Amino acid sequence: MIRELIRDDRGSVRRIMALTRKETWQILRDPSALAIGVVLPLLMLILFGYALSFDIKNLPVAVVVEHASEDTGSAVSSLRLSRYFVVHPVGTMVEAERLMAQKKVYAILRFPPHFSRDVTQGDASLLVVVNAADANTARIATAYVKGAISTWQARDAKDGKPMPEIPAIAIENRMWFNDANQSQWFLVPGVIVLVMTLIGALLTSLVIAREWERGTFEALFATPVQPGEILLSKTIPYFVMGMLGLALSVLGSQILFGVPLRGSLWLLVMVSSLYLLVALGIGLVISSLTKSQFLANQITFLVTFLPATMLSGFIYDIRSMPLATQIVTQIFPARYFVSSLQTLFLAGDVWAVILPDAAVLAVMAVILMTIAVRSTRKRIE
Repeated sequence: MIRELIRDDRGSVRRIMALTRKETWQILRDPSALAIGVVLPLLMLILFGYALSFDIKNLPVAVVVEHASEDTGSAVSSLRLSRYFVVHPVGTMVEAERLMAQKKVYAILRFPPHFSRDVTQGDASLLVVVNAADANTARIATAYVKGAISTWQARDAKDGKPMPEIPAIAIENRMWFNDANQSQWFLVPGVIVLVMTLIGALLTSLVIAREWERGTFEALFATPVQPGEILLSKTIPYFVMGMLGLALSVLGSQILFGVPLRGSLWLLVMVSSLYLLVALGIGLVISSLTKSQFLANQITFLVTFLPATMLSGFIYDIRSMPLATQIVTQIFPARYFVSSLQTLFLAGDVWAVILPDAAVLAVMAVILMTIAVRSTRKRIE
């Protein structure tokens, strides 16, 4: 009896080891399994490790000095030495406000004409204007400016200059584009990007891949229908669905959260249509190349949804990422759509921002749709 039990145990171990070897070889031969088990964790680790940062670095700041003096020069030098700011000296507030509207600077620091005299009298004040479209970034930027000014005062006092107490310089804050200082005003436009990404890329890639798996595409290829016609018939319903999702999102942002729409509605529709075409093109290309629902789902998630969340500026400030990551973000269409949406909702029709973003999206849409049609034609041939 004991010998039989031992033999059974040995046989069970051998079977388990054989099955384990078989599963290991099957995983090694399956590219999709390797992608999910190895590539996906590495990509998520890299994205979260480098992109997930609430610190602000290299924030472009316009500095308006209405009367140059030793004190203003010393204060501006303190800002230049900080790793948090990139100082852009400008002559007037009008020029500084224009730069902020074009998103070339995200804060304005104004030194009044009698700043040196007011510092000596202990009654100095500074005007700090921040782009509050992202309320969290606005709060952090304001705190950094206060810290830089305090550091300047402490340094000059250490050098023996007769300086007043550090709190003597009052910081007057003004929030641009987000008067209520609410995070919803910044986050809700970004949610529209995620909604249209899901509808445009993910659903399209799945439905086309399902057609490949079931073999119904081959039946269509036997008819006189052209590849472009097939793809067009597949994308029109999802384009309509995406625009419906846009309409619901805009209405919800107005009714539920009170997010203002300061730009033109027709311009919002135009830019959203371009992004939706890009998302549809990505879904078509992925599904035509993979012809597998499972694999199409994983690849679409990696190249669309995850970058739209992490690398678009929707949640995390792109300027705070390493230079290499900032360069990588330029290939993702969600970055340009997020920029245009935030501008249209909170700033208005700022053409210097919207036109370049729309041009990039239009080029991407043409390229992706062309690749999708040619890829489908090759499958037919």
